Amino acid sequence: MNATTAIPSNRINDLAGRSARPKWWIPALLLTLFALQSLWFIQTQSLTYDEPGHIIAGLQAWQQGRFEMWTDHPPLGRFWLMLPIARAKVAITSEPLARGYHVSAMQPGPEWLAWHTRPMNTLLGIALGITLWFASRRLFSEGAANVALALFAFTPSLIAHFSVTTTDGIGALFVFLTACQVVLWRRNPSRGQTVLMGLVLGGLLLAKLYTPPEMLLALILMLVLRRDGSLSLAKLRDWNSAPPRAKSARSGVHWKPALAALGIALLTWWAGYLFHVSHLKVGDGQVVATFPNRATKTWATKSKAQLNLLLPGGEYIEGFREVALSNRRGRAAWFLGKIYPKGGIKAYYPVAIALKWPAILLALFFASLLLGVRKTCRAPGDLLITCLFGLVFLAFVLQSRFAIGERHILPLYPFALLIAGGIWEHARKHRLGMAVVILALCLNAADALRYAPDYLAYFNVFVKPENSWRLLTDSNLDWGQGLLALRNYEQQHPGETLHLAYFGSVDPTLYGVRAVPLPPGQTVDGKVVAGASCLSGQVLDDSNGYRWLWPYQPRQVLDHAMWMFDTGAK
Repeated sequence: MNATTAIPSNRINDLAGRSARPKWWIPALLLTLFALQSLWFIQTQSLTYDEPGHIIAGLQAWQQGRFEMWTDHPPLGRFWLMLPIARAKVAITSEPLARGYHVSAMQPGPEWLAWHTRPMNTLLGIALGITLWFASRRLFSEGAANVALALFAFTPSLIAHFSVTTTDGIGALFVFLTACQVVLWRRNPSRGQTVLMGLVLGGLLLAKLYTPPEMLLALILMLVLRRDGSLSLAKLRDWNSAPPRAKSARSGVHWKPALAALGIALLTWWAGYLFHVSHLKVGDGQVVATFPNRATKTWATKSKAQLNLLLPGGEYIEGFREVALSNRRGRAAWFLGKIYPKGGIKAYYPVAIALKWPAILLALFFASLLLGVRKTCRAPGDLLITCLFGLVFLAFVLQSRFAIGERHILPLYPFALLIAGGIWEHARKHRLGMAVVILALCLNAADALRYAPDYLAYFNVFVKPENSWRLLTDSNLDWGQGLLALRNYEQQHPGETLHLAYFGSVDPTLYGVRAVPLPPGQTVDGKVVAGASCLSGQVLDDSNGYRWLWPYQPRQVLDHAMWMFDTGAK
C-alpha cells in the first residue's frame, strides 16, 4: 500500500511564490560589472574632445543661469553631470580655433574634473540597464531580461559613452524611457501615469535635440491606442457630429490625457531653461536675438518678414537653428579609407553598426528576429510599440549628414538588446539551446574585454585592431582619450623623445605629457605618436597633413587609439 502525503494549499502557494520571486542578485551582479568597467574607463582615459566644453557650459548654467556654449545640446544632461561641482570653483581657460577649441589651463586638473563628473553619467547608464531589465522581463521573462542585461553589461560603446561627460548617454536613456512609459500608460492611463508621461516627455526634450519626433510619436500613440493595443480611430468619422460630452467616449481618442501630458512636458522643458524668455526681432535685413544673461546676438537675413516676438526657452530654438545650419553644411567624415568633406554618407551608420557593434549582439538580434520574437512575447503589441521608437529614430538618423561617430546612434542599442534578449524564450526549451546562449554571453564578455579599458576604441572581431583607423576615426576610435596611456609610456621610457600628433581639445601638458607637438605637414626623424583621427586627416584642415606616416609600420599602439612610429629606423 502506497502512502501519499498531502501538501497543504498554503505550502503550495508559498513554494510557487518562491519560484516566481525574481533572483535579484543576477541583475545586481551584472550592473555592478557594468559600473566597475565604467570606473576602470574613467581611471585610464583622458578627457575626450567634447568634455571640457560640456563642463564649461554646465557650470555656466549652474552658476550664471546662462546657456550660450554649444546650445545644440539641451541642458538636462549638463545639469545632472555637473551636479557634484555645481558650486565648486573651477577655472577652465579655452581659446576658439578655426576648427574647434583648445583648453590651455584647468583648475582643478583634468583628472579631478573627470572623477567629479563622469560617474554621474555612469549612474544614468545603470538607470538604462534597470529600465532594460524591467522592460525585457515584462515583455518576455526574467531569463530574457538577464540575457539582455548580460549583453548590456559588456557592450563597449555603452560602457564608454556612459563614462564620459557628454550628453549621448542621456539621450539614449530618455528615448528608451519614453518608449517604455508609453506602454505603461496604455496599460494604465491613470492621472499618475499621465503626469509621469509628461515628465518623461519633458526630460526627453531636454536630453537631446533629435527627440521631438520621438515626442510626437508618443503623443500620437497616446491619442489612438486602446489598452488592447488596437487603434481608436474607427469612430473618428462620427466625432464631429457627436455632442461635446459624448465626443471622447464615441471616438475613443484620448485628447485630455495627451494634452495634459503635452502641457506638463512643455512646462518641464521650460523649467529646464530656468523659465528664460528671449526676444527675437526680425527686420531691415537682420535678426536681433536677446537671451537672458548673455550678450545680444545679431546676424544678417534675406527674409523680408517683420517680426517682434517673445520666445520661451529661446536657446532651444537657437540650438535647432545651429543644428539645421550644421547639417546643411555637412561635416568631414572618414569612411573606409576615404575623406568625405561634407559627410552625407548613407551607408555610414549601417557600416558603423557592422564594424562597431559586438558580433554576438548582432547574431543574437538577427537570430531572435528570424525565430520569431513576437511569437514568444507576452504582449506582441507592447513590443511593437516599444520598437517603433527605435525605428523612427533610425529613419531620421539615416537622413543626417553628420557622420562623425557611432555614438550618434546610441539610442538604438537598448531596442536591439531587448530583441536579442528574447532569444532566451526559444533557447530555454532545450538544454543545448540554453548552453549555446550562455556560451554566447561569455564570448561576448571576452570580446569586450579584449579592448578593456579602452572601450571607446572598440571594433568587433571582424576588424584587426591595427587596421581600425583605416575604416572609421573621430569618436569611433580616437576622440582625444589617449593622453593617460601616453603619459604612462613616457614614465616607463624616460629617455625617449616623442613627437605627438594629437586630436583633442586638452593641452597634453595638463596631463604631464612631455611629447613635442608635431604640426601637420612637418616631417621628423624619430619616434612619432599619432592619433587615429590625425592619421586619417578627418579633423584637419589639410587631410594630407600626416599621410607621410602611412608607409611606416607602427611599432606599438597606445590605448588602441594612438599609433607609434619610428621614422628614423632603417
